[in-house]
Amino acid sequence: MSAWTTEELTRIGEAGEMDIATRRGDGTVRKPRIIWVVRVGDSLYVRSVNGPDAAWYRGTRTRMQGHIDAGGVERDVTFVDAGRTDDGALDDAIDEAYRAKYRYSPSAVSYINSAQARSTTIELVPVS
Repeated sequence: MSAWTTEELTRIGEAGEMDIATRRGDGTVRKPRIIWVVRVGDSLYVRSVNGPDAAWYRGTRTRMQGHIDAGGVERDVTFVDAGRTDDGALDDAIDEAYRAKYRYSPSAVSYINSAQARSTTIELVPVS
């Protein structure tokens, strides 16, 4: 695994939407879906607004790999389950990032910050 560059973090972090495509068991890429992404520090996070039953989220479970496109940045990524700390500090920081970035849509933010969506928090880690 590698790290995001500062430019990639900025461009993706400022993008309103992200295309995310998960890999099937045979390595082929599924059709991309549009989702929201937030930056917390030097990491990027996504959640399934519809919880663990959403098709794209279920697709992340197959190989824990995929491809993203946001802010003019395209990268292969590994999906790492995140946000499951005992004290909830990371989940709280991600909640706040969603509230700040997508404040124009408070009803959607309330869904993406729900317990069901929080349970699907994924960190996107770039593949070198």
